[in-house]
Amino acid sequence: MDNPTPCILLVDNGSFRPESTLSLRKIAAALTAEIGHLVHPVSLLHSTKVKAEKLNEIPAEIFEPFLKKKSEEGMNSFLVVPLFFGHSAAIYEYLPQRVLEMREVWPELEVRVAPCMVDVSDAADTGVAEVLAALVRKKIAEEGLEMPAVTLVDHGTPKKFVNDARNFLAGQLKVLLGDEVAVLEASSMERREGEEYDFNEPLLENLLGTEGFERNVVLLMLFISPGRHAGPGGDIAQICEAAEKQHPGLRTVMSDLFATHPAVVPLLAKRFRQGLASDPVDAEVPPPTVPGH
Repeated sequence: MDNPTPCILLVDNGSFRPESTLSLRKIAAALTAEIGHLVHPVSLLHSTKVKAEKLNEIPAEIFEPFLKKKSEEGMNSFLVVPLFFGHSAAIYEYLPQRVLEMREVWPELEVRVAPCMVDVSDAADTGVAEVLAALVRKKIAEEGLEMPAVTLVDHGTPKKFVNDARNFLAGQLKVLLGDEVAVLEASSMERREGEEYDFNEPLLENLLGTEGFERNVVLLMLFISPGRHAGPGGDIAQICEAAEKQHPGLRTVMSDLFATHPAVVPLLAKRFRQGLASDPVDAEVPPPTVPGH
């Protein structure tokens, strides 16, 4: 790299909930300790809407203003470590577009982007799946469950290649968990209307109560940090509450969120090192393909 010490950003999508920003900060601090370089917690959008008083009086940072502030300090080289599971449009479409626009008035700007946490091109890259499997086992032990059903539930997406990452993980989890669970199936919290978005099926609300998912069900949360979907009283909790009322005998329990597991930080450190060796972004990066697709 031209600059051996880029400014390092741990980047999430951003949230209107303070818990999400506080979680991002905690992970960034742990990653700082892991790699020996300062890591800045920065969101792409949204988080600056949260009042500083809810963030220990430290305002949240978002991507573009953060870079511009650093430019005033003479910093031109940046490395983004995405706190994203798959090949999100936010990281591989929105972010490069913003960089290209900034470069029109800031030609020295250089931004590298490390890989996201799930590498769908490498079946042997099981880091995320191993964390998820550990979260299932933890919940099984805590609740005293015997071979429960498991659904790997994500938000739902309009992008097929983001959905591919979820299904890729579900396939790995079936191997890792084996006969520790009765059945494992991926599901989505929500979806857009139209046949072109059918890849999000089944929806969680439609899966719960069906054959294999009518008794003890562990919701394996494909969410990194708490927010309005995955936090207490969030959208998924409401879906589960409604399903339990509709289906007598159904009991749902939610796994801990991904960011709570200590193995997340070494995984991000690995992606950081890969990012150091990457080329600067200069255009939209095409989505990866899953073998067999």
